[in-house]
Amino acid sequence: MGNGVREGPVEFQRDVEPVTARIPAEDNHEKKKVLNSLMSGALAGAVAKTAVAPLDRTKIMFQGSSRTDLSPQEAYRLIYRTYLNEGFWSLWRGNSATMVRVIPYAAIQFCAHEEYKQILGNYYGFQGKALTPFPRFIAGSLAGTTAAMVTYPLDMVRARMAVTPKEMYSSIVHVFIRISREEGLKTLYRGFTPTILGVIPYAGLSFFTYETLKKLHAEHSGKAQPSPPERLLFGACAGLIGQSASYPLDVVRRRMQTAGVLGHTYSSILLTMQEIVREEGLVRGLYKGLSMNWVKGPIAVGISFTTFDLTQILLRKLQHGPGLER
Repeated sequence: MGNGVREGPVEFQRDVEPVTARIPAEDNHEKKKVLNSLMSGALAGAVAKTAVAPLDRTKIMFQGSSRTDLSPQEAYRLIYRTYLNEGFWSLWRGNSATMVRVIPYAAIQFCAHEEYKQILGNYYGFQGKALTPFPRFIAGSLAGTTAAMVTYPLDMVRARMAVTPKEMYSSIVHVFIRISREEGLKTLYRGFTPTILGVIPYAGLSFFTYETLKKLHAEHSGKAQPSPPERLLFGACAGLIGQSASYPLDVVRRRMQTAGVLGHTYSSILLTMQEIVREEGLVRGLYKGLSMNWVKGPIAVGISFTTFDLTQILLRKLQHGPGLER
């Protein structure tokens, strides 16, 4: 019996030692995973937004105005007039503010999406497997909401720079200073509620559609991963569905953000919607610029999702060697 008592603690210590030795390695792996997601998301957002910056600026100018003569032809005429009057690089005016916002926004959104997928997968018992539709939608919505809450003031600054002449604001910092001094700090969060209400269906449907199409592709094609052109197509479909569902709230958000410099006063979401519908009509008001967004949005989202996935795959190959794909 004496020998049994002495041997027990020795065996117990042998069993524990490998577990404690693995913990630092697991923590290090998790940190690398988060860092990879942040880097991939930042690059995805930067590439996508820069590619469609001229169309994005034009869309914001349309959304912020009360004009009703909107069409793709009019949009392209506006781009051409801007080019003639202000020069080629003016088409990217406000893009520096966009980058300041979109890089942290996309980094946080994509990283949060990966984390929320893991959390929901553990909760619903889908570890290592694709989530079912409802958790897939929730993961996307939570990711978009998290990113929007952190970076909203930068979105406000981008909208102001897009609809004003370059003489009014000389830099991103200048926008912050003038808004804070002339309109108050709370103005930096004007339009925040419609933003969150719009992000929930937009991000939820975008991520849901993209992940669902990748899952269906794997099931029907027998290939583990879609090709880059297929990823672009899946992302384009995701952007088309997500932006169409949330577009009226996007118009309301832009109106509330740019009200201070365009001579309007919008105090709430419902009153803003009512005024837009009364002055411009339901479709021509709340869906202003949507036809152009059907060109811009799918391109941007397709590039964004594809860049994120391919960057993730590249980083994992560099760290772990070939054979490890998303």
